[in-house]
Amino acid sequence: MPIILSHVSYVYEPGTAMEAPGITDVSLTVREGEMLAIIGHTGSGKSTLIQHLNGLLLPTEGKVFWNGRDITEKGFDRRAFRGRVGLVFQYPEYQLFETDVLTDVCFGPKNQGLSKEECTERAREAMRSVGLSEAYEKRSPFELSGGEKRRAAIAGVLAMQPDIMILDEPTAGLDPGGREEIMARLCALRDGGMGIVIVSHNMDDVGRYADRAAVMEHGKLVLEGTPREVFRCEELLRGAGLEVPELTRLMRKLSAGGLPVDTDAVRPEEAAASILHCF
Repeated sequence: MPIILSHVSYVYEPGTAMEAPGITDVSLTVREGEMLAIIGHTGSGKSTLIQHLNGLLLPTEGKVFWNGRDITEKGFDRRAFRGRVGLVFQYPEYQLFETDVLTDVCFGPKNQGLSKEECTERAREAMRSVGLSEAYEKRSPFELSGGEKRRAAIAGVLAMQPDIMILDEPTAGLDPGGREEIMARLCALRDGGMGIVIVSHNMDDVGRYADRAAVMEHGKLVLEGTPREVFRCEELLRGAGLEVPELTRLMRKLSAGGLPVDTDAVRPEEAAASILHCF
C-alpha cells in the first residue's frame, strides 16, 4: 500500500511572528518493495517531509493518502497507520527508554494490543533480524554502542511488522563496517517487500543502495528519479549543497581522460565491470 503525498505544504507556527514554511507543494509516492532516499542540505525540509509520511505532522495544505484514504479524514485511525509506517529517528537514544532491550523492543507490539507471548515472540524475531542475539535481551539499552542502539531502535519498529520503514540518517556516526551491516539489513527488508525510506547525506550509500532518490531544497522537491538520473544533474545538486558520489566523480575523470567508461555507474560492481570492459 503506497503512501501518496499530493501537493503537500506545511507551515510552522502559522499566524504568528514565528511563522516559517517547512515544505511547499511536495508530491511524492512511497512504495513497498523499494528503497527511496530523501536527500538535501541541512534545513532543506527532509525531516518535515518524513514526519508527514506517518502522520506525525499533518499538512497545512494538500493531502496524504494511505491505501486510498486521506489520513486527515474523519474516522481514519492514525494510531494504526503509524503502526504500519515505522519511523526511526536519527538519534536512536531518543527512542530507547526501557530498563532492558527486550522490554524496549516489546513496547510497540504491546501498544498494538498483542499478548505478552506475542510481543516477546515478535521482539525476539526483530532482534535476530538486526543481529542482536539473546545475550542482548537483558542489557540496558543505554549501555549499548552507537551501532547497537541503532539496531535496537530499528528492531523496536520492526517488531510492529510495518509495511514501510522510515529512517533518518541510519548510518550517521557509524564506522564503515557498521554502515555496511545496517544497509545490508535494510536491503534485505526491502527485498522481502518492505518499503524503506532513508534520509541521507551519504551520496555513496544513495548510489549503491537506493532504487529512487528525491532531492529537497528550501522545502521543495526539486528532483526525483533513479540514482543514475539524479546524479546526472550535477549542477543542480551542487546548487542544493550536494555532491555526486566519489565513484561517479572517478568515472567521469576516467572518461575525461579518454577511457570509454560508463559515467552513470553508481555501484562499485557496475564501475568495475565498465573499467574491465575497456581492457
